[in-house]
Amino acid sequence: MNILFICSRNKKRSATAEAIFRNHAIHSVQSAGTEESAVHRVNEKLLLWADIIFVMEKRHKQRLAEKYHAAIADKHIIIMDIPDEYAYMDAELVAMIEDIVQPYL
Repeated sequence: MNILFICSRNKKRSATAEAIFRNHAIHSVQSAGTEESAVHRVNEKLLLWADIIFVMEKRHKQRLAEKYHAAIADKHIIIMDIPDEYAYMDAELVAMIEDIVQPYL
């Protein structure tokens, strides 16, 4: 399964999620951001690649729907409800991401 993690700038939350699951034996993971300043910006090709998409906040799903409606029409998108208040690889952030994602693996 191809898993995509999305936040705003792809520096903390989605990058952490990608790092956690990067070496998974079965699944492939990537991460991206919705903002112009994102390290890796989300695009249609990436969305089409993904089998499941995890977004950190409701607004990220809304941005995807506005810009990439056709590409996400049949996608399973999970809103993780993780606010932008954690550092990259923060222990609490890692635990939250693992708890939310694990049932989908």
